[in-house]
Amino acid sequence: MTAERDTRPAIVLVSPERTDFLLDEFGRYGRDYRLASATSMSDALAVATRLHAEGVAVAMFVTESRLPDSTTMAAFQAWRTLVPTARRVVAAHWDHFLEDAPTLRPGLSTGKYDAYLLMPRGVRDEEFHTAICELLSDWGSTVPLPEVASLLVVAEKHDPTALAIRDFLDRMGMPNRWHHPDSEAGREVIARYDGEARLPLLDRYGTIFAPESVHDVAIAMYGSPSDIDEGTVADVAIVGAGPAGLAAAVYASSEGLATVVVESEAIGGQAGTSSMIRNYLGFPRGISGMRLAQRARNQAIRFGTGFYTGWPVTGLELGREGKPHVVHTDGGNVPARSVVIASGVSYRKLHVEALQPFTGAGVHYGAAMTASRAMTGQDVFVVGGGNSAGQAAVHLARFARSVTIVVRRDSLAATMSAYLIREIDYNPRIRVHANAEVIDGGGAGRLEWITLRDVASGAESRHETAGLFLLLGADPHCDWLPPEVCRDANGYVQTGREVPQEFWRDGLPPANLETCVPGIFAAGDIRAGSMKRVASAAGEGASVVPLVHAWLELLGR
Repeated sequence: MTAERDTRPAIVLVSPERTDFLLDEFGRYGRDYRLASATSMSDALAVATRLHAEGVAVAMFVTESRLPDSTTMAAFQAWRTLVPTARRVVAAHWDHFLEDAPTLRPGLSTGKYDAYLLMPRGVRDEEFHTAICELLSDWGSTVPLPEVASLLVVAEKHDPTALAIRDFLDRMGMPNRWHHPDSEAGREVIARYDGEARLPLLDRYGTIFAPESVHDVAIAMYGSPSDIDEGTVADVAIVGAGPAGLAAAVYASSEGLATVVVESEAIGGQAGTSSMIRNYLGFPRGISGMRLAQRARNQAIRFGTGFYTGWPVTGLELGREGKPHVVHTDGGNVPARSVVIASGVSYRKLHVEALQPFTGAGVHYGAAMTASRAMTGQDVFVVGGGNSAGQAAVHLARFARSVTIVVRRDSLAATMSAYLIREIDYNPRIRVHANAEVIDGGGAGRLEWITLRDVASGAESRHETAGLFLLLGADPHCDWLPPEVCRDANGYVQTGREVPQEFWRDGLPPANLETCVPGIFAAGDIRAGSMKRVASAAGEGASVVPLVHAWLELLGR
């Protein structure tokens, strides 16, 4: 009788003299991970190569800061080349933790590794293990298929609707698995479906339905505004659940305000699609946009916020003579004494007609986290020069053979944070194609090639590719607003001193986050003059709540 093959993901522990200590310290992970040890860079490389040949994923390398046959940075480079998806950690011995720090810590800013930790000095070093668990959690949510899936999606491999649904589920933090209709699991789901089977099918805890869009999935899972009891008036209705809307929801509901949030897509907005935000205050090892958004959502729910996801707002009826404002959706209306506009911005479309049929079939707007795994071993292109494009490129480089960032400018320096530029410069899988734009593309059923044009010379070049990720800057998302709410020439909502003087009251401008309409506020990227950063959006979301309180107090008087 043959022994069952051990397919648990592996943690490789590397130390010249303390492998037994590390194996004992990491024993708490032994049930779910395969622990392997090595005494040098080359030894660890051989171990990882053997695991790879066995079909075992390496989730993490943990190494001392000093190795006998290599520098730590060179070791990480070698291991990263073999296993680009593994998380990389320095667990420095306390004898030389401070001595080695000045040399090694700069590597964090270039993405050479993920954490610089002090090796545990005693039992229950939970600070150390919190860092390890966070990194393993991040690896588990982005690299392997989930061990336990909340939902099963049955569809053809490149079905764009199924891909959009899975991306929505991923962003909502719901583990899911895809099955081909001809697979054993796919046939079983189809057989249990009550009706004429049409794909995609979604199996949620035994209930099977055939959604035609992400919207169908969202309303089936999260309800609609019509569920609100008739006659109920919220203290504040928040339109949009990006960082600004989520922060406003947390602070408003924690202070006792009846709070309702309406979001057209997944929680988190554009920030929710970021694979790793490294410059957000309080998260030294970074946090994915999805995790940040879901933590904020859970926090707001704990205080009583009601969320309605998948419902685009279609209009805003302004309250007159003491009546509440009314936020309109196709799934019902939300009456509210105040409204916070936090609907953010949408990625601009690439107006290349030949590429339109491939949206969802190789052409993706935003980071499209779900599509990343499908890019394994492929050559992909990212169009855009902002932080979202940089984060997408770094994440895709864990899977794709090569990632090319296409920008119209001479470089990324004017539009991207320095820490991301350093990380991109260091990563051998990423290159920047400056002074270029996408003008054409094609393929048989899905994207196979694109054409780039040099913006200076006009020279054209054709490139084979399996994926084109478009992060082209953004346009405000507020077509639903009535004309009474002032906007600037670009469509952003004006607040405070941005409001034209003819709309000031008694010679004074509205409060800094208040629009020209009393009781209507704006926060985050949608607001004219905002910084377009996650932290500043969250700050505005928190700052708008005292203004809401002041307005409600005025209404009460």
